[in-house]
Amino acid sequence: MSKSSASLLPAHRADDLRKRIDQANYRYHVLDDPQITDAEYDALMRELEALEAEYPQLATPDSPTRRVGGRARGGFAQVRHALPMLSLGNAFEQEGASDRERYREVAEFERRIEQALGRRNPVFSVEPKLDGLAISLRYEGGVFAQGATRGDGETGEDVTANLRTVRAIPLRLRGEDWPRVLEVRGEVIMLRKDFEAFNAYAREHGERPLANPRNGAAGSLRQLDPAITARRKLSFYAYAVGLVEGGDLPPTHSQTLQKLRDWGFPVSMEVGVAKGFEGLIAYFQRIGAKRDSLPYDIDGVVYKLDDYAGQREMGFVARAPRWAIAHKFPAQEQSTSVDAIEIQIGRTGAATPVARLTPVQVAGVTVTNATLHNADQVARLDVRVGDTVIVRRAGDVIPEVVRVMEDRRPPGTQPWSMPAHCPVCGSALVREEGEAAWRCSGGLVCPAQRKEALIHFASRRAMDIEGIGERFVDALVDFGYVHTPADLYRLSLEHFLEMKQRADERDGTTPETVKGGKVATKWAENLVAAIEHSKRTTLARFLYALGIVHIGESTAKTLASWLGQLQWVRSMPAAILRELPDIGGEVAGSIAAFFRQDGNRAVVDALLKAGITLSDETDPAPRLHQQLSLAVLLEHAGIHGIGRRNAELLATYFSSIDELYAGGSAHWMTAGLPQNAASSLAEFLANPDRRTALQEAEAAMHRLLAATPQAAAANAQALPLAGQTAVLTGTLAGMSRDEAKEKLEALGAKVVGSVSKKTSFVVAGEAAGSKLEKANELGVDVWDEARLLDLLKRHGA
Repeated sequence: MSKSSASLLPAHRADDLRKRIDQANYRYHVLDDPQITDAEYDALMRELEALEAEYPQLATPDSPTRRVGGRARGGFAQVRHALPMLSLGNAFEQEGASDRERYREVAEFERRIEQALGRRNPVFSVEPKLDGLAISLRYEGGVFAQGATRGDGETGEDVTANLRTVRAIPLRLRGEDWPRVLEVRGEVIMLRKDFEAFNAYAREHGERPLANPRNGAAGSLRQLDPAITARRKLSFYAYAVGLVEGGDLPPTHSQTLQKLRDWGFPVSMEVGVAKGFEGLIAYFQRIGAKRDSLPYDIDGVVYKLDDYAGQREMGFVARAPRWAIAHKFPAQEQSTSVDAIEIQIGRTGAATPVARLTPVQVAGVTVTNATLHNADQVARLDVRVGDTVIVRRAGDVIPEVVRVMEDRRPPGTQPWSMPAHCPVCGSALVREEGEAAWRCSGGLVCPAQRKEALIHFASRRAMDIEGIGERFVDALVDFGYVHTPADLYRLSLEHFLEMKQRADERDGTTPETVKGGKVATKWAENLVAAIEHSKRTTLARFLYALGIVHIGESTAKTLASWLGQLQWVRSMPAAILRELPDIGGEVAGSIAAFFRQDGNRAVVDALLKAGITLSDETDPAPRLHQQLSLAVLLEHAGIHGIGRRNAELLATYFSSIDELYAGGSAHWMTAGLPQNAASSLAEFLANPDRRTALQEAEAAMHRLLAATPQAAAANAQALPLAGQTAVLTGTLAGMSRDEAKEKLEALGAKVVGSVSKKTSFVVAGEAAGSKLEKANELGVDVWDEARLLDLLKRHGA
């Protein structure tokens, strides 16, 4: 008890504790908006229990020690439980050298049962204590009839409609030996994977994430619209029975749980039996060790005397059973203060805000840092330096800040905002339209992204440098041999041998042959040769190897086939790039942002200087003359009221952006532009940044088209599969699927992964599966390998 609480008279302190606990119960059970942590709640309850034990006259009938939770929230009909849904007493770990000292509350619980029943080492049913929402399910004639929340233990809420949406709850029981009326009790929970998926979606769409899986389960089940509950993935585990009429149960709780499984109820796979104190503690420690790997959150384990006859003999005290107890783990939520908010750059460039915290013990681990996920989450929570926050650590999930305690906020704090530059390399932090994440744009030069960039650059589908994998990249970077992909082409045989020697010495793995003076060099010679061989590549492979965000193989091939040369790819603004097929505004912006960074441009120049040659560079595709025009730029500039028709109208009367700008609204409307569209265009062009961007796009378009042959010159060499979409399935005898894909794409086809009505043909090899079935179902043309080889032979592919 603190000094401030000790100064109060026992009666006043007990009254204060009851009010605080009742308020906490109301916010937790009714509003689903807890304001104190589990640890703080447990401390208040234990203090009140101790006071009432020392001063029995202070105990009142409505004390929170005598009941389970708060009243049911309005909006649902009330259900009175046929048998009360009682709470359990709690046992916590204490200080001590031995198990009996640390777990003395469990030892006392087991000792009382031994004495009352005259048994040594009684048998207990043991199970994890799930952290969800307790419910009661009533079955009549084997059919689900009603479901209710626990509420205050006597009365709960009728949530039958919502529970019907939980697929884990059987609507009809299996078998035939169930009682005529059966009440099954258990926990509705949200599995960790479903909780993480829900929050990821919420953050991506600007919605409020859930504080923890328990809130997710409770809030989902209390939705007035069952359709909302149905869209949230809830689970259920049974752990007990209540009312039973017209039938019998087995004589023990563990056998009853097995019977519930037989009738179709999920029961935790972690339930079991244990004998005596040693068995209970062994189970507690075993579950504690695997707690992080369980698919759901638990906050302890439950021990129940296994045989029902013994339970009846033990009876109840203060509306809690004498024959059962909950053994609690350390709380997974704690409060602490935010000392700083810093940016952490991930291997792929994602910028994640991280709260640096005053150290606090959470679930037995000292936590000093907690993720804030992204800038939107910081804004939603309004986390500020100096705030007191609730930190949660569940399972192996990185600790996260889930709530700010605004009533403890010190004066003078300021809202946080994302910095403009990467704290690692100084490159600009950029956020693409519609994206939650900010990213460092210095992909090829940022040390935080260095290893990931090198592994990707050397991968088989990129520069295909055989032998350069994660292990070698780690050593090359750690020992300072490589800082950017261009450094790979400066490595010699001696560099690799020296690197290997240093890595072996660091790891203590130097081979005996090396210690004896015999050094193998063949592996290093192969690496040098592979790097040299990679210098001759294609434009598409090179673009993919650069690791530009959102640029996969398909997009790289589109850039190569339409623009033909690296110089055009790296110099085109987003407004031009987005006009290419299958490249939208987000992808175009990512490409343009990458090549705007000085560091990235320098690395690309260094790669070319190192001897990389792009063997297939050619003129830009003649189709660009049909794809690009002033009208197209105006149509896609994002000017309200300027669609295709009005853009073409303006392009007919005005030959350039400068001429259009000089014309003004009067001339635009004289040409036929509606007044509202003219007003929008005037507002757009009055913005210097927007006008300059449009002028630069127009200038880039003219430079590109000036270097692009007219379509007539290319028609004679039209690709035979241009405009066709192909799908590969099964195993080909004469080549790999990757080789077949490259050859088909070289003939103009677009190779995709799934069959649809738009598919032109499917190439089916041996053991073709569902894709072949889908093709036959849709009437898509199916080729065998012989037909493919004949086509490739005829066109020299």
